[in-house]
Amino acid sequence: MAEILTAAATTLTDPVVWGVVVAAAVYGVAIGSMPGLTATMGVALFVPVTFWLPPVPALAGIATMVACAIFAGDIPTTLLRIPGTPASAAYAAEAHELARRGQAGRALGTALIASITGGLFGAVVLMTLGSRLAGIASLFSVAEYFWLFALGLTCAVLVAPGRISLAVVSLALGLLVSTVGLSAVHAEPRFTFGIPELLGGVGFIPAMVGLFGMSEVLRNALVLPGEAGSPAEVSVAAAQHAEAGDAAVPRISTALQQLVARPVAWLRSAVIGVFVGGLPGAGADIASWVAAAASPSRRDDDLDQANINRVADACTANSSSLAAAWIPALVFGIPGDSVTAMVIGVLAMKNLDPGPDVFEKQASLVYGLYIAFMLANLVLLPVGLVAIRAAGVVMRTPQRILLPVIVLLCVVGSFAINGSLFDVGLMLVFGLVGLACDRLSIPVGPMVLGIILGGPLEERFVQTWIGGRGSLWAFVERPMAAVLALVVAAAWAVAMARIVRRRFATESTHG
Repeated sequence: MAEILTAAATTLTDPVVWGVVVAAAVYGVAIGSMPGLTATMGVALFVPVTFWLPPVPALAGIATMVACAIFAGDIPTTLLRIPGTPASAAYAAEAHELARRGQAGRALGTALIASITGGLFGAVVLMTLGSRLAGIASLFSVAEYFWLFALGLTCAVLVAPGRISLAVVSLALGLLVSTVGLSAVHAEPRFTFGIPELLGGVGFIPAMVGLFGMSEVLRNALVLPGEAGSPAEVSVAAAQHAEAGDAAVPRISTALQQLVARPVAWLRSAVIGVFVGGLPGAGADIASWVAAAASPSRRDDDLDQANINRVADACTANSSSLAAAWIPALVFGIPGDSVTAMVIGVLAMKNLDPGPDVFEKQASLVYGLYIAFMLANLVLLPVGLVAIRAAGVVMRTPQRILLPVIVLLCVVGSFAINGSLFDVGLMLVFGLVGLACDRLSIPVGPMVLGIILGGPLEERFVQTWIGGRGSLWAFVERPMAAVLALVVAAAWAVAMARIVRRRFATESTHG
């Protein structure tokens, strides 16, 4: 063991590893801060480079790039209300509201510290309990995944601001959109209206960029200030609470105090991220929504603090899930998400086979990977600080300049996924849908998650139904499935209780 640890520790003295980690960190921040450009796309572009790298630097580069890209997605989420990653949609409304109230620095500082500490927690869990936690993932069948996806959708409704009934409407619209295209279960086209581009379904990236980003542009364009060149709405609000040059300065000391003041909440979110991230196919998206739902509810007397808490909890779960997603990939060769699917390909390219005995046969590689995860999250601190400072220029940009730039980012982000102008058109359509939702006070977060999880939810439902020969008992006959079903039922009971409580409160007010 001592020899293995010594060999792994040489990672810290290898200039190639450090060079790859630093370069991957800068690259990850650049990818993550561009709306529509996901960490998965960044890894896909990085994979050819790994052909010329030894195994440890190659895996370290991927781990660093993903960690930095996931955090960098919080920058456009906070400043522009355009989620940089799907997981950021869980707290886009809260983060942007903080920016509009002059607390962008506080929000981004909290996101940075939460991401780093959550990532370090996930790395420690991977190091100490990786092989043991993999056994939990093996207990999940299609029925358990059905309830897990249902829990994620339920949490999206609970997290959404405003009335629960409107959040349910948003979720229903998202699930409806997810049925467009060639069904993975029935192999039949649905709601394509003869348009070939819709056979592949509605991409969640154009939908997300349109619902959050383009709708924000349209909303601001309809209420342009009378004075030409006046600052953007976010800057006007920021000026009321902070000096213009200080609006996006990351509040690291405040974020650390926030972490120390809420250790139980931080641990809860980190554990949620590890548990959900370690399940094949779950990933950071569901972890983020579940952790946000578990965060304390809003309170009218301290709205800013409630928003900060939700950002901190969701970001912690985001990052802690990243390392956990490597557990099923290393132990079973089963990708935890799309990133680790490419990691398995990189391992195969290096003639390394993942499996239950990987911790013994490739011990030096595994421990080197542990150290790489630590380095990835530590390097995120200086790189993240520089990125936040650089993004602060958004707070001082006139609206006549900022709005066209946001439109450009929306178009590039939508086009970059498939190189299709049709996706740009979809983005514009969803921009109008987002504007209508804003006018009707319908939250768009549940709609986005409905589009993302609708397909997998339907597929798991049909598989469980067919496997159980048309019996509903198949959904709860396994102990883990029954537990998750009870959790989902309890969550919906909470939602119904909130609806009833609001109705009684309204009747008593008018009575």
